[in-house]
Amino acid sequence: MNSSTVVSIGEQRFDILREENRFYVDKTDFIREWWEDGSAVTLITRPRRFGKTLNISMLECFFSNKYAGRGDLFEGLSIWDEKSPSGDYQYRKLQGTYPVIFMSFAGIKAVSMDGLRRLFKGIITETYNGYKGIMSSSVFDDEDRAYFRSVNDNMADETAEAAVKRLGGYLERHYDKKAIILLDEYDTPMQEAWLGGYWDEAVSFFRSFFDMTFKTNPHLYRGIITGITRISKESIFSDLNNLKVVTATSDRYAVSFGFTEEEVFRALDDMGLGGEKQGVKRWYDGFTFGKYTDIYNPWSITSFIGEGGKYRAYWTNTSGNGLVNSLIQRGNAEIKQTMEGLLEGRSFETVIDEQIVFSQLDGNADAVWSLLLATGYLRIISVEEMRDSVDNPAYTLALTNLEVRRMFRNMVNGWFGKGDTKTYYNEFINALLNDNVRRMNTFMNKVALETFSSFDSGNSPSDETHPERFYHGFVLGMVVSLSDRYEVRSNRESGYGRYDVMIEPKDRAQKAFIFEFKVMDADDDEGTLKETLANAHRQIDEKKYETELVSRGFSPEQIRKYGFAFRGKECLIG
Repeated sequence: MNSSTVVSIGEQRFDILREENRFYVDKTDFIREWWEDGSAVTLITRPRRFGKTLNISMLECFFSNKYAGRGDLFEGLSIWDEKSPSGDYQYRKLQGTYPVIFMSFAGIKAVSMDGLRRLFKGIITETYNGYKGIMSSSVFDDEDRAYFRSVNDNMADETAEAAVKRLGGYLERHYDKKAIILLDEYDTPMQEAWLGGYWDEAVSFFRSFFDMTFKTNPHLYRGIITGITRISKESIFSDLNNLKVVTATSDRYAVSFGFTEEEVFRALDDMGLGGEKQGVKRWYDGFTFGKYTDIYNPWSITSFIGEGGKYRAYWTNTSGNGLVNSLIQRGNAEIKQTMEGLLEGRSFETVIDEQIVFSQLDGNADAVWSLLLATGYLRIISVEEMRDSVDNPAYTLALTNLEVRRMFRNMVNGWFGKGDTKTYYNEFINALLNDNVRRMNTFMNKVALETFSSFDSGNSPSDETHPERFYHGFVLGMVVSLSDRYEVRSNRESGYGRYDVMIEPKDRAQKAFIFEFKVMDADDDEGTLKETLANAHRQIDEKKYETELVSRGFSPEQIRKYGFAFRGKECLIG
């Protein structure tokens, strides 16, 4: 590899990369490690764009009898030179010797269950079409051929669920060898189902498919499933007791997906970008798999090299952030407060459960952080085992790197950056900094009216909880938009209680701000927003929230105290 090597952004077929001598980092030792492990079915989870599809394509090229005699694809790579204790090239004998079924669910992105069924059946049909030729064999009769033809876009659900198992049987009869089954991006349709509101239907549909394909399948020799998340065993994997799971905290296959720092720095040298090593480390380093640190996202590194060394948020600008955006935007106060600290470079401690339970993502902060760790947006700083062995360990987590931090800042900006909402939001900030309370009221009400529904959480959030979700999202927006001049904090102790929001200028000559948010409460005899506003100010004064600012050297004249009174989507500031 040298500076003239062609870098293909997004090419995921191993044979094309090798035939055309394009940029490739040797990951073929994964073949040896997986083969020697011997597990019947392996689930490997890694974040998006981490080489999962390319590695599965590599396995297909190595084992599939469709690629018999294509050892040239592996010449010069580590697997081709791997020797047994007796000195022979043992893996060369395996190349091209198995029937392989390779499918990807990456394209199953549907807004409804009907759409999911259509896309799934299309993939099964396409897979069958790749083996039409075997049906001419004398080992099959007319009944076999009739079933084979029945696998089409209009097949019954029951036919689709059992089709891969049946195909494995046909391949075994034809080649006298059990099949290797490779399934890439298994969880894409499940994430889409959660976002689309048809999760239970999708689980019921796929549970039978996974059981028949990977458990009760006598024609399966070995199988690999890849995805981003480990969906809880109680859902689609409920009956798969033969499944070996390899997650982000596992040591196994840790360097098979993603680039090590040694590989990245060697590639930078080869491509004439050796002077950018520290910049690349700052932007793109930070992923951790098991005990292995300093892992880099292949998409980011390949894009950086392909663009001649330009620093951009390559990975986080790709599609697939919809679930993360929804979880943070609609998350509860705890989630948004933690995000504030993360965006300011802080870490936090939480318990992680790597079996993602999608039904817990609404309102369960630990479940959200578990998903963000699995998807690569958070990195592990340290792990503390609990004294009671039944408890999950406590993880200290932070945003993975500068690229991820940029992504989240852009995401939060997007909440207030659509059409008139962006104008209203910016006008509110300007009015705040210029002590214009009338315009603060005008534009806050417009912002609230436009964005309240975006911050709803759960299946049936109550009107009383809307303002809390809204104002924490609003505070996140301020963290992003004011971070160059102010430090924005929320829910911290000061005086005799916890303020809602404090905005402290980095220039000590400027004004500081304290916000208290209150929802009008009839039980407290608040009949008007003005009474609610008065209660907000009373709380600021009685709890002496300004204590923290005064201790930092701000005079009382520099401190602005604002109450925000909410009734539904209506807000009064004073």
